[in-house]
Amino acid sequence: MASFRFALGAAVVLGVASGAALAAGDLSRQTPIEVTVDLGSPGKHEFAPKQLKFETGKLYKLILRNTSSDPHYFTSHAFSQMVFTRKVQVTQQQNGKAVTLAEFKGAIREIEVYPGQSAEWWLVPVAAGRASDLRCDIKTSDGKTHAELGMTGEIVIE
Repeated sequence: MASFRFALGAAVVLGVASGAALAAGDLSRQTPIEVTVDLGSPGKHEFAPKQLKFETGKLYKLILRNTSSDPHYFTSHAFSQMVFTRKVQVTQQQNGKAVTLAEFKGAIREIEVYPGQSAEWWLVPVAAGRASDLRCDIKTSDGKTHAELGMTGEIVIE
């Protein structure tokens, strides 16, 4: 009888431990890692930071913040192929709090953020690699793209 109770106790402990291990992989229970990227700044066409780093299997909330007076794209076809998008949210500050105005799901390759606004891209990197095609292809009045003026970057997934 004692060996039965020991076996039952061991099974319960293993079940709890394996349940905890399963929860660690449950994206609905992960706290997202926040990464903020500034899209341009007054008078500058740039991504800050210029290089982004992520790890596979972790949930991220990529905050795309445009503090400039121009609209900007966050475009990377290579990056879009290496991540699972949980959602993209359009947010707005109201009374000091971020309020969600819209939510998008599915494959995302490009996000445009208007001046003074931000968007949140909730994603999980699923493949390691390097995406060196991060750019903003919006054209200025002289016909040059923001990328030609320096708004390019790189994304590394380990």
